[in-house]
Parts: sequence; structure tokens; C-alpha cells
Amino acid sequence: MKRAIPVLVLSVAGLIPLWRYAPSPDTGSASSSAAGAAAPASTPSVSSSGGTTTTVVSGSTIDTEKGPVQVEVTFDGDEIASVRMLQQPNHPQTTAAVPKLIEETLQAQSADIDTVSGATITSDGYKESLQAAIDARG
Repeated sequence: MKRAIPVLVLSVAGLIPLWRYAPSPDTGSASSSAAGAAAPASTPSVSSSGGTTTTVVSGSTIDTEKGPVQVEVTFDGDEIASVRMLQQPNHPQTTAAVPKLIEETLQAQSADIDTVSGATITSDGYKESLQAAIDARG
């Protein structure tokens, strides 16, 4: 009897997190959108000043297991001038990975960059959205 009470208390304490668990909200039904599905890239927005042409293109929205990923790329002539995240998963690994992904993109001037360890899903979505923006620019 002396052991029954602690066993009961510990069992209930172990089950409480299971009862309180709430899965993340689904962004779409399994039949209508699969992981990795993408919305099309936007039409490039072009502006000219002082002989240089600046083009801003939004990449496709990539639905990953962690959440949607979408980038916006600013081209200065033929060069990638900046990359901005329009959508990203709300994860600490993603927050840490985004500056590294952007830095590598600016150095490589392409979507051929390394995946950030610990943020593989976000990195893959980033690269896919980035490539869609590069392709949309033409």
C-alpha cells in the first residue's frame, strides 16, 4: 500500500503532459496540399534609377512540415542585392538559420548553397523559394 500512492501520483503526473498536448494547427488538408507544395512566384517588379535596374521578385510559398517559407529577392542589375524572408516557421532553429542562408546566398549569387544543420527543412524550403524567384526574374 505504501508504494501504491506514489505510483498513482507519478502515473498521473506523467499523463498530464499528454492530456495537455495540442498539435500545431494544420495549414491545409492532407488531400489538397502535401508537404513541399508551392504557390507560384510573383511577377517581377522593376524600377530604374541612374542607369541601374532594380528588380524585386517574391519566390514561391513553400509549405514545409514546420510551416510556410517564402523569400523576396532584390536584384541590382544581374546581381542579388538582398534577400528578405516574407514567411518563415516560428522556430528557434529557423531564426538562427535565416541570416546564414541569406549570407551564403549573397556570396554564392545563386540558390546553390549549403543547408544549415538543425534547420534542414527550412533550408530546403528557402532554397526552393529562392530558386523560384531567380527563375521568375528570367
